[in-house]
Amino acid sequence: MNCIKPFFLIILIVFVSCSSNEDDDPQANEEVVNFLNEVVNIMGMYSINRDTIDWSNFRNQVLEKGSTAQRIDQTDDALRLALVLLGDNHSSIRKQNGTFVTGSNVNCPPPPLETVATPDDIGYIRVRSFGGVDPEAVVAFAENIQEDIRTQDNQDITGWIVDLRNNTGGNMWPMLAGIGPILGEGTVGHFVGPDNSRYVWSFSDGVAILDSRPLVRVSENYELLNPNPKVAVLLNKAVISSGEAIAISFIGRENTMSFGSETCGLSTANSGFTLSNGWTLGLTTAYMADRNQNVFGEPITPDTPATNRTIVQDAINYLRN
Repeated sequence: MNCIKPFFLIILIVFVSCSSNEDDDPQANEEVVNFLNEVVNIMGMYSINRDTIDWSNFRNQVLEKGSTAQRIDQTDDALRLALVLLGDNHSSIRKQNGTFVTGSNVNCPPPPLETVATPDDIGYIRVRSFGGVDPEAVVAFAENIQEDIRTQDNQDITGWIVDLRNNTGGNMWPMLAGIGPILGEGTVGHFVGPDNSRYVWSFSDGVAILDSRPLVRVSENYELLNPNPKVAVLLNKAVISSGEAIAISFIGRENTMSFGSETCGLSTANSGFTLSNGWTLGLTTAYMADRNQNVFGEPITPDTPATNRTIVQDAINYLRN
């Protein structure tokens, strides 16, 4: 397993792989055992819960569950059990055909949302989920958010509503680069590993940054006419993973308040490992933390509870007071 190296965070959409053996193995059961051991070994080395799991018992249960499989593509039940036993509700395995094996018992379906209309003195930006990996699409997503900000901005803006409702996650970095002009510059969040290692995420001059590594850069960063505005952040149960990362980015910001209901609770980060058969293990390896290093890994509770019927008006009232 020495060839396995984690690249930090599946949210980065970057994968590291080992060399794989494409030769047919006539001993299918041995091939299955080796594959399941490969998966368990990676989990044992890098899982956020690695220090709280009995790995001998974990491995025995997974191998027993997969004992009847004759081929790797028959190991779904064993893999699902492994993901359940991890207990993080966020890890998954993606097959080459695009299907997933998960062990999550979390269900946060996005509800229907009404179209939002705000007064002329209130800016409104919806940050939607985005799972793209194509570099041009990633930059375009960020620039579209900034263009929406640019189009609405004027000297009479009292404050901004940032609507994260139904943001089910994906790639957080273009979201961060896009909303940056309203969020403001500097450190806005952290990832915290099981060994208490910490990695900073930040925004600066149109660039979303992990530690000192620029990840997404817009071609021309927009600056608000009235900098450091008052901000209302809208949340609901369908704010998940990368959506929760953006919500966390606003926690601790001055003149900011969140409204709605608690988020889904997958405020953890995954690392991607390409397995020997080409499948990808997205393994939870870190918790999210805010700019003040308060650690989450659980639902984010809004400052002010609000229903879908009242949430926008509550936000407007806050921004005008």
